[in-house]
Amino acid sequence: MPTGAVQSHWIYRLGVLHTALDRLDALHEQWLLTRDSLPADAQPGTPLFNDALAEHHAESWSYLDDWATHGHVLKDINSAARCASTPLAPPPTAVAAPGRSPSVRR
Repeated sequence: MPTGAVQSHWIYRLGVLHTALDRLDALHEQWLLTRDSLPADAQPGTPLFNDALAEHHAESWSYLDDWATHGHVLKDINSAARCASTPLAPPPTAVAAPGRSPSVRR
């Protein structure tokens, strides 16, 4: 992508998203361990299970908020990349439909 198309805040926002995703992955792994360590009678809907799940959700909210706040940068980068011309991509060429010969006007 041409340097002029790159916004300086993208690096910061991508860093926030990357960190949040890493943290959410770690919290998910922690939740799986917590869930698996609960007694057999601690099923969804029981206070013990619900309290553990609520704690997991509380720890996750700030990272989900980071995604809600900064996630649009992925769309912004994609849009800029689609609009930017680059010497790496050849220009599109017209291709005749299979089984049809191009018509020539004489």
